[in-house]
Amino acid sequence: MSADDTPWLDAEEQETWTALVGLMTQLPGALDTQLQRDAGISHFEYQVLAGLSMSPGRTLRMSVLADFAVGSLSRLSHTVKRLERQGWVRRTTDPGDGRCTLAVLTDSGWDKVVATAPGHVAEVRRLVFGPLTKAQQRNLREAGRRVNEAVRPGGMAGATGIGESAIAP
Repeated sequence: MSADDTPWLDAEEQETWTALVGLMTQLPGALDTQLQRDAGISHFEYQVLAGLSMSPGRTLRMSVLADFAVGSLSRLSHTVKRLERQGWVRRTTDPGDGRCTLAVLTDSGWDKVVATAPGHVAEVRRLVFGPLTKAQQRNLREAGRRVNEAVRPGGMAGATGIGESAIAP
């Protein structure tokens, strides 16, 4: 497509895009800052621990966990190695399929999630839910679902088998 054929963003679309780019770049850093300061872990590490904490038996296949945490298998593998050194996660072969690896949240990992969650939830409330009305929250949820579906058709929604918990976002 050439510059002449490009349907450029109008002023309102440009304003929306700029706000979204700001959100995508600033929110992860703010969440990382809080988690590093208060718990000594990154947001990605928290997502891994939280995903396991919400799973039956606190166990997930590494591929499912990578999908939930929105990271590559390689990134997840490096992260799980760090979490194993802390004693929070262990890996084991899937007894149902020896080709797959399971990540398991240890009791110590559970304790870490339980200790970390209140501060993280408070920060999520402060940064995301506090500034928005209930209607804006519903609109954000629907917009996020639609954009995620466009980015990853059939994506993560419901595919992970991960339940809800008071421990996460």
